[in-house]
Amino acid sequence: MISRLLPRGMAARFALLLAAALLVANLVALGLLSFERNRLDREAGASREVERIVALVPAMEALSPMARERLARRASTRLARIGVGPEPIVQAAATGDRARALEARLAAALGDREVRVTTVERGRFAGAGRGAPEGGRGGVIAVSIALDPAGAGGWLNVAAAQMRPPGGARHEVFWLGLGLSLLSVLGVGLWFVRQLTRPLGALAAAARAAGRGDRSVRVAETGAREMRDAAAAFNDMQARIARFEAERTRMLAAVGHDLRTPITSLRIRAEMLDGDDGAPMIRTLDELAVMAEGLVSFAKEGNEAEPAGEIDLAALLARLCAERGAVFEGGAAMVTGRPVALGRAFGNLIDNAVRYGGAARVRLGQARGRAVVTVFDDGPGIPEAQLGAMFEPFMRGDNSRSLDTGGAGLGLSIARGIIRAHGGEIALSNRAEGGLEVRVTLPLA
Repeated sequence: MISRLLPRGMAARFALLLAAALLVANLVALGLLSFERNRLDREAGASREVERIVALVPAMEALSPMARERLARRASTRLARIGVGPEPIVQAAATGDRARALEARLAAALGDREVRVTTVERGRFAGAGRGAPEGGRGGVIAVSIALDPAGAGGWLNVAAAQMRPPGGARHEVFWLGLGLSLLSVLGVGLWFVRQLTRPLGALAAAARAAGRGDRSVRVAETGAREMRDAAAAFNDMQARIARFEAERTRMLAAVGHDLRTPITSLRIRAEMLDGDDGAPMIRTLDELAVMAEGLVSFAKEGNEAEPAGEIDLAALLARLCAERGAVFEGGAAMVTGRPVALGRAFGNLIDNAVRYGGAARVRLGQARGRAVVTVFDDGPGIPEAQLGAMFEPFMRGDNSRSLDTGGAGLGLSIARGIIRAHGGEIALSNRAEGGLEVRVTLPLA
């Protein structure tokens, strides 16, 4: 299920993985930063409270009772109520980590004075003489400090709203930072992946061309070490296959060429015989000559180095049909290829249709960015079991090499080699109304 949901391309998969990693890393960082900010805010708030209270205590002790009341009113704020009284507002011992920590810090700063700190729910707070402080999102921190070591000078009572620090950075700032980091890292990452995958794309294109029979294609040996090794291995494979095919075609050409001399010599001797004795021998020797010519033609196709160019396929097919007495039903398409080679391929297909079907019709069209050439005939067709094997060398549908109907069975094999070398495909099928249909597709120019 996961593999079906993943993108197909390497760059897209890398981008998805990188984006997921960045999101997780940023969310974890946001959580850690929020926690640390809360801790620092709590410490800063406690420090401010300690400094303010520590500064009030000696000031209160230096004033008369009436002046103390005035100072307490002036020092009170919306978030903190300060009062002076004979009794402390905190009776119990400190509860909670924050209250105990504040009590310890105040005791250390004020020396031997008695200090009491506690946390009280807002609804249960009786007040520091002026009610509960306003604001805040938590309870109330109550502090009582004796104004002299014995407590005879009364108690300084402070009630401060317990502020909860904000829950982290502003969402807008966080998402802006996350978006910028994603864009920058993804941009660099995709550029890097593109540099890695470009040689892979070139290698894949070269492999497809090699699969079509193009032995001249090579891959630039650039990029990472592994890519250079793969490109070098591919180029070496191409060179080895090209040498093998060259040896094979030279051997076929030599065999076909060398057979001509003994066949010609035997035919001359057979013609010296009486008609009834020499005719079967002459017919057999003519069949051997056809096979020898087929071998030479087959070898020639493998060794040609004709330059490629843009071809008007309609004009080429119209000329081939006119030369062979076939019917061209029109259409238009431009392809890139070798005109002589494509002429031989389509000529072989039209010749087969005329030879075995009595007549041929050729139709040209376009579909899905490719030129489509269809050759029809009205002959008997080919048995379904033999359709796949008809492209093999020396394979013939009538299982004979009669001079009346054909050659050595190399025409379809030569045609398929040429079509595939141009990036196309060829297929045979029997028509429902009778006859054979040959369908050729080629990439448009």
